Amino acid sequence: MTALIRHKGWKWGFRSTILLYFCILIVFPIFGVYVQSFSDGWGAFAESLSDPIAWKAVVLTLKLGLISALINVVIGTMVAWVLTKYRFPGRTLLNSLVDLPFALPTAVGGLMILLLLGPGSWIGLAAERIGVEIVFHQPAIVIAMVFVTFPFVIRSVQPLLEEMEPSQEEAAYTMGASKARTFFRVILPAMLPGIISGGMLAFSRALAEFGAVVLVAGNIPGRTLVASVFIYGEVESDNPVGAAAVSVLLLTLSFIVLWLMNRVQQRGRRS
Repeated sequence: MTALIRHKGWKWGFRSTILLYFCILIVFPIFGVYVQSFSDGWGAFAESLSDPIAWKAVVLTLKLGLISALINVVIGTMVAWVLTKYRFPGRTLLNSLVDLPFALPTAVGGLMILLLLGPGSWIGLAAERIGVEIVFHQPAIVIAMVFVTFPFVIRSVQPLLEEMEPSQEEAAYTMGASKARTFFRVILPAMLPGIISGGMLAFSRALAEFGAVVLVAGNIPGRTLVASVFIYGEVESDNPVGAAAVSVLLLTLSFIVLWLMNRVQQRGRRS
């Protein structure tokens, strides 16, 4: 009996410690942001969000985040397919490099983009000759967002491709289906939950990107100023309420995206 009580006490203490850690690390900071955003009342919150610079920064972030997520959906799915279905020299190294944006400081990623595509690089000079501006314009922001969110779709699709039984494809071929028909009727439905959830994660992560974007965006209000850089500017300008209001909007959007992603994953498990 004493051993049982000790065991239950240990389990209760372990769970309480994990719950407390979770609250301190995630719940309390998020709660603090929401409290700060409404500290001066609903009027101040609405005024902060209706500020033209803030609203344009949020809209621009949503637009560029969606573009970067769609790019990653296409490219990420193709990369996951190649890494799973084909064997070639250097495959293991490439598979390891996929996770580099997770390990690399995002500011370093922004510096890499700046050095590779900036005005002093040969790519930047070639782009200027044909009238294309990259760094300090919206294309550079999209590239930065694509870079930091690159692994999400790949790592969401890869396990689904690895779990697929080769017999499913072989059965489709045996029944006379073409490769295209087999892909769209057999393979794509199996990958779709991973594609959707990975794309949603990439979009949610792109909304909050700061380190890579701030170096390459130019930060021009209404043109290249994204929400994360706007929040930083409001904090530096001693306007925490304005920064918290935009942060709450991004947090809420991220919560919605994550909730939808969980719904997609649950349906994928049931099917």
